[in-house]
Amino acid sequence: MKFVSVRHALRSGAAIAALLYAGTAFAQEADVAADAQADTGDIVVTAQRREERLVDVPVSVAVVQGAQLRDFQAAGDDTLALAGRVPGLYAETTTGRIFPRFYIRGLGNIDFYLGASQPVSIIQDDVVLEHVVLKSNPVYDLDRVEVLRGPQGSLFGRNTTAGIVKFDTIRPSDSFEGRAALSVGELGSANIDAGFGGPIVSDLLSFRVSGLYQHRDDWVDNTYTGPSYDGTRGSFNAMGGFDDRNLRLQLRFTPSDRLTFDLSGHGRWYKGSSTLFHRGALMKGSNSVENERRDRVAYDEAMDNPQAYDTYGASLRASYDLGGAVLTSISAWETTKGYSRGDTDGGAATLFPGALFYGQSQGNVRDLDQFSQELRLASPGTGKFNWQFGGYYFDSRDITDFYQRRYFLSAPFDPANANSRNPNNWVRLRNVNTSWAGFGQISYEVVPNLTLTGGARITNDSKSTRLLKTADSGTGAVTYTGRRFVELEDTKESWDVSALYKLSDDVSLYARVASGFRGPTIQGRSAVFNSDFTTADSETILSWEAGVKGALLDNRVRFNLSGFYYTVDDIQLNANDVNGNGVLLNADKAKAYGVEAELDLHPVENLALSLGGNWLHTEIDDQNALAQVCVLGGVIVCTVNDPTVTIAGRGVFAKIDGNRLPNAPEYNLNVAARYDIPTANDGKFFVSTDWNLQGFTSFVLYDTKEFTSDGNFEGGLKIGYEGNGGEWEIAAFARNITNEKNLKGVIENYMAAVFNDPRVIGISFSARTR
Repeated sequence: MKFVSVRHALRSGAAIAALLYAGTAFAQEADVAADAQADTGDIVVTAQRREERLVDVPVSVAVVQGAQLRDFQAAGDDTLALAGRVPGLYAETTTGRIFPRFYIRGLGNIDFYLGASQPVSIIQDDVVLEHVVLKSNPVYDLDRVEVLRGPQGSLFGRNTTAGIVKFDTIRPSDSFEGRAALSVGELGSANIDAGFGGPIVSDLLSFRVSGLYQHRDDWVDNTYTGPSYDGTRGSFNAMGGFDDRNLRLQLRFTPSDRLTFDLSGHGRWYKGSSTLFHRGALMKGSNSVENERRDRVAYDEAMDNPQAYDTYGASLRASYDLGGAVLTSISAWETTKGYSRGDTDGGAATLFPGALFYGQSQGNVRDLDQFSQELRLASPGTGKFNWQFGGYYFDSRDITDFYQRRYFLSAPFDPANANSRNPNNWVRLRNVNTSWAGFGQISYEVVPNLTLTGGARITNDSKSTRLLKTADSGTGAVTYTGRRFVELEDTKESWDVSALYKLSDDVSLYARVASGFRGPTIQGRSAVFNSDFTTADSETILSWEAGVKGALLDNRVRFNLSGFYYTVDDIQLNANDVNGNGVLLNADKAKAYGVEAELDLHPVENLALSLGGNWLHTEIDDQNALAQVCVLGGVIVCTVNDPTVTIAGRGVFAKIDGNRLPNAPEYNLNVAARYDIPTANDGKFFVSTDWNLQGFTSFVLYDTKEFTSDGNFEGGLKIGYEGNGGEWEIAAFARNITNEKNLKGVIENYMAAVFNDPRVIGISFSARTR
């Protein structure tokens, strides 16, 4: 086993550790009595933009506490660790740690374009993160995650058709407190997640400083030793690692009992490897990947798939209590720049029979600036009648470059040689996305225990893409004939109506009907292949759901059961063209139905169990919808089960009517358990475990034998000791303990596979003071 040393981990995270260590010198002795009851207390959420008990919210909400997510991420995992741990939520990537893609109830977007629109909104501390790189901002020093399932068309951000993943960090408080978690393990993995804060001026100014450091050594060998057109050379431990450094500072200023300012600033400095594709890992007629090694590739190009991004952001939240209402303003700015390069064919061309096919590409976000402003006026939320209304503005602008293979080659340009350098083989795009919205919601307890809620929103969404530079010939000749500027705009209304009936103070029934809207989308990357832009019109959703939620036996039994049905009109889908480039299209409809269930039990003293699962049916409903199939060199390389048609000059297409949506597992089951053995001096030994099982999943729009998974599972184990009532903990852990090799994504024309991470065994230490 290869472990990174604790000394190396602490040295690499020195800036974070020093700040936190200095702060804890002022910390007061912890009061952990409340935390000892946290597992059996009320769960508070902000799914309706105010703090409420989960049982009082007529929305399907799943909650993951910060400590739970830190356990999932002990081996250095990012936010994808949530996949499968929340019923109805799935996540994956084929572009490394800077490009997570989220799916809720089967709705998501498989597009790998840097400007891709996603139907799942990511919100961190009330700030919408729209661009795919911003969605990858790590979460740390976290209080909780809330997953709001179904369209959230009234209260949040830019509108959403699928749902919201909402991350809330620990905020500054008026007493000194701190926490830190350190883990080290195999593959040179290290993880430091910490935060400390307290008052600067009593009752007036407080702070919190938080940091995250994640590291993994390169652990994947590049075994290729043949000639390379761009100078790539194979070596041991060539790729697969990362360094992810993050720092956040928050200040809370309370000049009066009625006025509060929360100022936050953060930075991220990341370097690592983009996703590794394993060419030929899938054989025609089978989705088995048993014979492919995760720790070896044979890449002849792309210089070991480097990836690096720097991201910064700041936000100001101001809240003023007017007496009968609270006025809240949230202003935020985010910026990022960086690049990701990859061997997109996933292997050395000369190692495969037939004609030689090469592929590499690079995407650069040269500059992105996102600004958002929300203004909201709301009732205090304590009476039978509650209301809120406000407005929202969003502006995102970026300049993005895409480079294709011949840009990187070393041989001088020769028009007769496709393996010579073409320094003009790249494009530059300017993307602008603006949106404004007005929204409102009212809630009224019409009779005892029955509360009706209604919300409405009007949203305008505008996108434009301008081609600033074309992909020219090596002599500078312009060969592009497509559009150089595309602008799309749409305005739509969305709404939701819900009813919540309380059977008791701790058990409620609810029903909800909601609509949502995702604005039109532009795909400009295709210009790098001298192909015209593709576009997709707006999609809208109408969703119906009902459920029961609550707690029994002094909160020792918590449950949530919901069923849903939705239809999406003009659903935006992403297929491929003959170059493997993403192409946008609208299908007439998609429909889905399913159930979600969560159960938390404390059946006996010192034993906690958590069970969750969902079952999902999705279906594309469009007799004319087509998707290009897996073609390489004019040959279909996979087994296509759908009827196909050949379109002259474009290729072979599958009829996808009736097919499942991609990356929409038929079911997900998860189970977690923890057993404590108390000892003297308020300590305890413990053992905890968590497991996830994923049902049938298709990775593409058309039906194949190869591009699917069925029965993927992973498990984790943690054994340790808590001391002094939970003030500190030391443990051994294992993630993916059975070292399962699961198929997580594909590159169709190269029959290439994307895998999950291997097993990581390590040790962890955490402490908290208050």
